[in-house]
Amino acid sequence: MDFAFYFSAGVAVVSTLRVVTGTNPVHALLYLVVSLLAVAMCFFSLGAPFAGALEIIVYAGAIMVLFVFVVMMLNLGPAIAQQERAWLTPRIWIGPSLLAGVLLLQLLWALFAEPSNAPLALTSVGPKEVGVSLFGPYLLAVELASLLLLAALIAAYHLGRHEAKE
Repeated sequence: MDFAFYFSAGVAVVSTLRVVTGTNPVHALLYLVVSLLAVAMCFFSLGAPFAGALEIIVYAGAIMVLFVFVVMMLNLGPAIAQQERAWLTPRIWIGPSLLAGVLLLQLLWALFAEPSNAPLALTSVGPKEVGVSLFGPYLLAVELASLLLLAALIAAYHLGRHEAKE
């Protein structure tokens, strides 16, 4: 499992660097999704399948919904849609597809490999333990984070909307 962790961490670092250094927002989004999947693989390899599933559902899914929301909010015209079609050629998908395929092969290897007699015993964390931990001693921090995200959503809506010109 050490190999699975280090390899997925390497994929996460490489794809995150591509997110930061890329100039095209669509390519950056694709690499960001691969990076989030790689971080989820790190959680899986560390013995935290619930955290890995939450990473995939919340972050990778939410990023895609956020991207669709931003595209709808900006109300892009046909010229921008044509430019986006030109950006999304099949050649563009090679990098993210290769990294995602490598992560899939690694996940299959980790699932079907013979268990080793490692001295470190990993325990699985279930949803009940996560819920008790989040809404127990960290209740105030979780609620403050939710209020901060709500304020950011309202601010983004007001900054991004177009006022009707008279």
